[in-house]
Amino acid sequence: MNLNLTKHEIIIKLSTIFCAAILAACASQSGKMAGQGATMGTVVGGIGGLVTGLVFGGNVAESTARGAVWGASTGAVTGAVAGSRADQAKKAQRDSKIERLKENLGDDAFNGLAALAHCKHEAALGYAKTAAKLENKNYALAGLWIEVLTHADRREEDKARALFPDLVAKDPKIDTESQAEEKMRKSMQRLMEIREEYKLPKVCK
Repeated sequence: MNLNLTKHEIIIKLSTIFCAAILAACASQSGKMAGQGATMGTVVGGIGGLVTGLVFGGNVAESTARGAVWGASTGAVTGAVAGSRADQAKKAQRDSKIERLKENLGDDAFNGLAALAHCKHEAALGYAKTAAKLENKNYALAGLWIEVLTHADRREEDKARALFPDLVAKDPKIDTESQAEEKMRKSMQRLMEIREEYKLPKVCK
């Protein structure tokens, strides 16, 4: 630094350097948070597609693929910084798609599958049990399926199977407990694949 500068000029230069460093750090942190938000949104979208397939029917793999598209769109909802008009438009689109997923499954089931994606089993069970008691049949069925998958994910298959009679009673697409078993196993396999695709632990510790 030029020693001939006045004290005032030195303070200005130091302030400029300090502000530049802060801005660079903020930009780096925002990018990191946006990346984490994108991963979270994509995983939730993928599992949301899986649960949507269980509730509304159809091929599980196809439903999950649709969910992945939702996830990619909902990506940086958490942590993204909307600056330009384009950013704001993308955020509005992501918010709209998240709301659509919530409308299909209900807020409690949505929160439950987000917790399940990240191996937060106690939270997932809490949300799932709340959803399973709702009057809306689709929301209740989504909650029941998330409860089944959460128990299976915790390797508590006896507890998962104890819910099969409820699935037979409430899911018009399932006639027998053996069908429930088959769907549970296929869904668990897909759940682990989704986690692996998005760099999350395939199996919870």
